[in-house]
Amino acid sequence: MHTPLQTMAALDTSAIVPAVVDAAVTALLFVVSFVVLYGLGKLVVLRIVRESLQRRGFERAIVRTAVRVTGIVVAVVAVALAATIAGFGVVLSAFAILGGALALAIGFATQDLIANFVAGIFILQDKPFTIGDWIKWDDEGGIVRDIDLRVTKVETFDNELVTVPNADLANAAVTNPTANDRVRIGYDFGIGYGDDIDRAREAIIDAAHEIDGVLDEPAPAAPVTDLGGSAVVLTGRIWIDPSDQVPNATKAAFVEAVKKRLDEEDDIDFPYPTTELTGSVTVDEWEEKPTLDSSPP
Repeated sequence: MHTPLQTMAALDTSAIVPAVVDAAVTALLFVVSFVVLYGLGKLVVLRIVRESLQRRGFERAIVRTAVRVTGIVVAVVAVALAATIAGFGVVLSAFAILGGALALAIGFATQDLIANFVAGIFILQDKPFTIGDWIKWDDEGGIVRDIDLRVTKVETFDNELVTVPNADLANAAVTNPTANDRVRIGYDFGIGYGDDIDRAREAIIDAAHEIDGVLDEPAPAAPVTDLGGSAVVLTGRIWIDPSDQVPNATKAAFVEAVKKRLDEEDDIDFPYPTTELTGSVTVDEWEEKPTLDSSPP
């Protein structure tokens, strides 16, 4: 005859064992489903994404990032489907709510980072500039040394490395003088109104031909571009190959060469602004007035 204690133990065991077995089977079903779904997703989806982007000529950085993001999406989808197969409906709903809240919070916290990331994708794909190009934007400029998905590193002519967020470059008007095989350099030179324009133009062109890297075609020129308040302005124009010459250095050499060349011309000078006063000035005769003697008698 069984005692009450023995009966309760038998009932507890008969109730617990099926529950444990059911939980173990459900967990095993979830794990197996996740492994199968995730493995198939990585094998099929990631391969399709990688080959499709590579076939279209996307940059390696974009392809690598797209594959990583796709891998995360595949993992999330595999978890959701595995939970559905295992019968974790309540857990799946809670997971979806939590995931949405996290995505919203992360989106607000990293909106600048996401903007730079998206801008980096467009820069790498559209290629408004590449590594080694000389670019100018917002009164800044330099040589592009590296392009990442988040930032672009630019080396200034002062040998300083500037890290620029890609969103700043995407939202600015970027000038790329080295996009073509020739770039024009110009500088304004002023001569006096009484000076010989033809002789000054000839001196500027002769000085241009003495500079290394100046192209013969298009030929250097020095047209009259302005009649200033105290000078006739001739704009010296030369062309160089930006892949062989540094524009700023060539411009400095051009200005110095023209200055030295014009100094050799006795009848050509560099006028400076002057002010002419007209009218008349009168000076009244000054008379010395006697002063009172304050000394005692």
